[in-house]
Amino acid sequence: MGPGYLGSADLVCAQWRRPAHPHSKRRLGLGLASPAASEKHQQARAMSLRRRSRAAGSPPGDAGPPPSPEKATQIRPWAALGSDRRVLALALAFRAANALLVRTYFNPDEHWQCLEVAHRVAFGYGHLTWEWQRGLRGYLHPLIFAALYKVLALLHLDTPWFMVMAPRLLQSIFASFGDLYLYKLSKLIFNGQVAQWTLFSQLVNWFMFFCITRTLSNSMETVLTVAGLYYWFTAIESSKQQVASKQSRTSRKVALLIAALSCAIRPTSAVTWLYVGVLDFIQMKSKCHFVFLEVIPVGSIVLAVTTLVDWWMYGSRVIVPLNFLKFNLLSSGGDYYGTHVFHWYFTQGFPSMTWTFLPFAICGIVKSQEWRLSGLIAWVLGVYSILGHKEFRFVLPVLPLALMFSGYCLAAMSQFKGKNQHAKRRISRLQLSVSLLIITNVPMALYMSLYHQRGTEDVMYYLSKEAHGGRVKSVLFLMPCHSTPYYSTLHYNLPMRLLDCTPSDNKGTLDESDSFLTSPSEFVGEVFGNLSTFSHIVLFESEEGHVMHLLLRNSFLEVGRFFHAHFKVDRDLQSSVVVYSRRDVL
Repeated sequence: MGPGYLGSADLVCAQWRRPAHPHSKRRLGLGLASPAASEKHQQARAMSLRRRSRAAGSPPGDAGPPPSPEKATQIRPWAALGSDRRVLALALAFRAANALLVRTYFNPDEHWQCLEVAHRVAFGYGHLTWEWQRGLRGYLHPLIFAALYKVLALLHLDTPWFMVMAPRLLQSIFASFGDLYLYKLSKLIFNGQVAQWTLFSQLVNWFMFFCITRTLSNSMETVLTVAGLYYWFTAIESSKQQVASKQSRTSRKVALLIAALSCAIRPTSAVTWLYVGVLDFIQMKSKCHFVFLEVIPVGSIVLAVTTLVDWWMYGSRVIVPLNFLKFNLLSSGGDYYGTHVFHWYFTQGFPSMTWTFLPFAICGIVKSQEWRLSGLIAWVLGVYSILGHKEFRFVLPVLPLALMFSGYCLAAMSQFKGKNQHAKRRISRLQLSVSLLIITNVPMALYMSLYHQRGTEDVMYYLSKEAHGGRVKSVLFLMPCHSTPYYSTLHYNLPMRLLDCTPSDNKGTLDESDSFLTSPSEFVGEVFGNLSTFSHIVLFESEEGHVMHLLLRNSFLEVGRFFHAHFKVDRDLQSSVVVYSRRDVL
């Protein structure tokens, strides 16, 4: 990664030091002012108004009077949203529906690094992957959902449906606060109209809808990142406007606390906060106070608490952040799960996430000239590009920032001044843009959330109901490792076996999952021999034909077939998930 990802470092620092953005809110201190000072204030206010108009995309000449409130309400997506409470209420309702509509399988970590661990903590049984045996994961995030499981059990609501949906509904509450803080951050840096269009972009974007209510640690990291940035920028604005330093430091300490929690959940979140902290540190007057009385105390407390929690849960002295960074950064352990070209995030990953919002986000970056946050996006994408193993979810925390710039562009388009024919043209252009964003994002969000790769979720829900009805004794999963949820969805303590994919110290050695896909029939015969020790076998349709003779020989009959996908992702087409049961169990 070269410096070109961020542009000139001096330019970034200079923009960080700008006294204020044209769209930022002004808070005037109370006190007596001389007539000369009052006149200067009026001139500065008029100049600020002209800069604001130009930043919003108006002609560079005389800005003219601002649009009347009546006109403004015609072009804002939710003009009734006048308070943070209303925004939160809308976000809570929307994300709850969002969570209920997510019925597909996206990434194994949603279940295996969170819910499966939480289920083991709450109920005493559950599968721990190799990462937990090596101390690479912290317990802070799973414990949140373990508490939820305990509540469900106490209320006798730990039924198959609640075990599947309750965690996502809880995550939807966290996601709602992420939406609220993104709205507040946009309002703080720009203005209320940009904040409304930012909220529109956040709720309509297909990937945010698809991912944010899932129980991935990246989803929680995203919420914490946006909230932390809001408090951080609140501290910056307070110091610029000569508000009491105590208020500024309080906001900054809250931001540091949230940043520390984000790093405790995802140690790689330090990439984001290193950029934010260093750029602000450069212009600080009281650097020693910041480091020794704010950063170190807050960071030490959070590190100590999370470390003690991990020691208690692991039963040994484990330093999770150190192990995580050592495995993923120093030894490139993540490369075991595949690598991408260095420019993947810039050319494929992030453009796919922003989708049709991308040109609007670029437009907003150019128009707003808010280089601090646009530089943060480039920094995160650039640093993560160094790593060989890349995933969409790794850069999820900066997606809301891109959508905020999209909101800025849409807000600029909604400003109509001048002659009526020009106003009509601008309104139609805005309506066309909004229609394009909705048409290209909503169907994709619904398809990816309701249909694409849903078979592995449906099959576990089916097995859960069968197990609670006493019709399942043991299960074998003849499919790539971690293809389905596990005990966290089944919620019944019975023997289950999946194919192991623990990384080997010897490069080139095939794990069970790869060995099965290479030669399904031979692998099953050698490793399992008599399949009749299992009451149910689950596999993808693509491997069904290879082991059909073994299934028939051991008296297995098909009892369920669940649609999974219309097209392949990284393997052969896995169109359906099939369940076989021994004849004597039926």
